[in-house]
Amino acid sequence: MNLGFIGTGNIVSDVIIGISKSKIKYKKIIISPRNKKKALYLKKNLKNIIIAKDNQEVVNKADLVFLGILPKVGEVILPKLQFRNKQIIVSFMSTTKYLKLKKLIKTKSIIIRAIPMPPIRLGKGPVAIFPPNKKIKSFFDKIGTTIEIKNEKLSKNFWTISGTMASFYELLNILSKWLIRKKTNSLDSQKYVTLLYSALAELALTNSSKPLKNLVDEQTPGGLNWQGVNELRKSGYYRLLEKSLKKIYKRL
Repeated sequence: MNLGFIGTGNIVSDVIIGISKSKIKYKKIIISPRNKKKALYLKKNLKNIIIAKDNQEVVNKADLVFLGILPKVGEVILPKLQFRNKQIIVSFMSTTKYLKLKKLIKTKSIIIRAIPMPPIRLGKGPVAIFPPNKKIKSFFDKIGTTIEIKNEKLSKNFWTISGTMASFYELLNILSKWLIRKKTNSLDSQKYVTLLYSALAELALTNSSKPLKNLVDEQTPGGLNWQGVNELRKSGYYRLLEKSLKKIYKRL
């Protein structure tokens, strides 16, 4: 099986790196030349990478085509490409809906929308897909955990949550900088913050069958964590987070 990627941005690079470390069986990975620097990096550091001369060559040589391009770019280039009937196409394009993709691609291809996130390069994290597809589920289960969505309207909810990634990283950044200002060296500061939140997320995952609210409510009244969460509640911190989610959802 040959894999083709149109677009060579950050998320495509993450997916390709994840694939290269996984048990996914493939012959070649054909990538578009759009981002020359990233394309050359992938070719230099990974095996069986081919940089195509153009996007059509990616389509021609690939059994499974991934679209890692901005929606506005996709609207321009997709109608010009000649896909094959029954060719499987997986779109990472956030705001381009399923029916719009069908109109842009025109042929009777099998189209799947997917939401991979950067940890996929480590073989971790959720990948929401619509519509359900056994082959694509099996593919992403080898580099993450696939969540199949039966209703595209529901997929907007997952796309919305995916839009909070940078906010989470900014939280870690602020906490780390606070430690640095308190005379902790930068390496220890970043290591402590990232290890702490990684462990907290892992603990929450092991308790995922129970409401997350339980982890909040179990904090000792009057304790440091009780103080921290209540001060943020009073400041409107979490209301602003919900407001941000609503705006991202509206954009989608």
